[in-house]
Amino acid sequence: MRPSGLPPALLLCVVLVLVVARPTLLDPTECATAATLPAEPSIDCSASTGTTTAELVVREPCAAASRPTDLTVYVNSLQQMARKVKTTIAVLASLIAYVSINSVARALNPTAFIWYEEDRDDPSWIASSGSWLDRKACRWLSLCGVAHFHPADGPFGHRDPATGWPASNDTGSPSWRAFWTSGANQSRAWDAEERARRQIPDYVFDYAPLVHLYSGEQFWPGDIAEHVYHTTPTLNYTPIQAKWDHPTLSNLDTLNQWEKGRYVFLTSNDDVQTRPPWLEGEKNIPQTEGEDVEELWADWDDRVDDEVSEDDRAQWFDLDHRPENTEDQQPLPGHIIEELRKRYGGEEIHAQAVGGGRSDAPAILLVMDKGNGIVDAFWFYFYSFNLGNTVVNVRFGNHVGDWEHCLVRFYNGKPKALFFSAHSAGEAYSYEAVEKIGQRPVIYSAEGSHAMYASAGVHEYVLPWGLLHDVTDRGPLWDPLLNSHSYTYDFDNDTLRASAVSPSSPTEWFYYRGHWGDKFYPLGDSRQYRFAGQYHFVNGPLGPRFKHLNRKKVCQGPDKAPCVIRDWIQQGERAPRWKSVGPGE
Repeated sequence: MRPSGLPPALLLCVVLVLVVARPTLLDPTECATAATLPAEPSIDCSASTGTTTAELVVREPCAAASRPTDLTVYVNSLQQMARKVKTTIAVLASLIAYVSINSVARALNPTAFIWYEEDRDDPSWIASSGSWLDRKACRWLSLCGVAHFHPADGPFGHRDPATGWPASNDTGSPSWRAFWTSGANQSRAWDAEERARRQIPDYVFDYAPLVHLYSGEQFWPGDIAEHVYHTTPTLNYTPIQAKWDHPTLSNLDTLNQWEKGRYVFLTSNDDVQTRPPWLEGEKNIPQTEGEDVEELWADWDDRVDDEVSEDDRAQWFDLDHRPENTEDQQPLPGHIIEELRKRYGGEEIHAQAVGGGRSDAPAILLVMDKGNGIVDAFWFYFYSFNLGNTVVNVRFGNHVGDWEHCLVRFYNGKPKALFFSAHSAGEAYSYEAVEKIGQRPVIYSAEGSHAMYASAGVHEYVLPWGLLHDVTDRGPLWDPLLNSHSYTYDFDNDTLRASAVSPSSPTEWFYYRGHWGDKFYPLGDSRQYRFAGQYHFVNGPLGPRFKHLNRKKVCQGPDKAPCVIRDWIQQGERAPRWKSVGPGE
């Protein structure tokens, strides 16, 4: 009920004055000059005599033409708010669409999302987390273990003072050193034919590669005998024998009785993030006696040291497509060099002094005679830990156990090409192209990942713009020839033989079909996380037997895949990545 005696028009005027938040502006064309307008906004409410009409006129002083009006600011704010709302709606809609499409696709075809071996255990792996939020974020957004994440600044892991690692891990446990002499030495019973199968031509040793380890390396070469001593075989995270019952190089193949060994993992007895000494391998840093010999190629500048011969490349490039050769094959040297005869007689081999150091971690030499003058010499290098690389300060790809290799292909006793393994890829080069010290090729081992390259520097791979890269330099020079165990291998009969150089070396470890490290840690483990499908810790690798030893070409990839042998060192290019290189990668 309105108050008596108050005209309706005046009441309306008062209500409008009280309610209107912002005054109504006159048309700018009707705006008079500033001198004719009042200094403050004014309200004119009047009622005509005898009528109930009212007029509300609100006037403001005209602003300068260069100053935006309150209405303009208000409109701009609304437009910005509208843009933010549209962007938010678009992001939410895209996220909902992604989750929906991803869920439907996984339900219809789960195998399409298996990119790595670890992905086969995805349902149980995600379920291992005790956090409902973590499981949902992992399934819907591929953000797994966010609470476990920590940036990759500084050295990996930390030494726990409470652990009290001994200064030398030989203390109280020297028995693993005997693993290398546990093979059956039946050399006295070898006939001439058997001895010939075990002989390694002298040129294989003459052209043995040298390895520059990275100067800032955290995880140095390892001894597989020491490695197995500090591990326990597990199947699906469950130990299948007691910790004190250490596997050895002479009985490692007995683990194949568990699901044919394929899902057996040699699991570390220690938390790898506490960096136990056997994992770091610091005592295996190559040591040189006396003064270092000056490197003959210290000033190497990517030059090729000799003419690259193309005349006979067709004879050795691809074993499945060799042209008919009417020329007589040059006889293969069948003798053992004098130094090897000394070693066979109990004396140590003395390699040519090239400045390389001896490591306590032995390398593995595996030689295959593939016929028609072609001999492949595989040099395998083992590390107890692979430190993954970083992308925008996030580390991916750590794993316990790491096998790297270099292949030198010979034709009629001459080195023709080399292959350097790098992750699940690698590069092949002609012998003339690579750096050498004397006549021995030089390899560069990358920091952490131990990928092998032909030059020092930064090597990007997989991702563009150098987001993912390896680093190599002229760190300690390792001469694997000074401490190695050599074998010959008959692929057709799957027979590994200890060579005449090291007749007591065990062979059973070679037939182990399982992994040489831990199974990738569950999502519930505080050491694990996964972003964009990439794991912080992945499975340990398979052994040398699964490195495509019967390859027809030099490259490790499938035999039908292209294999480019470079005649020069070309830096700045990413190594090729093969979709499938066998179960060992």
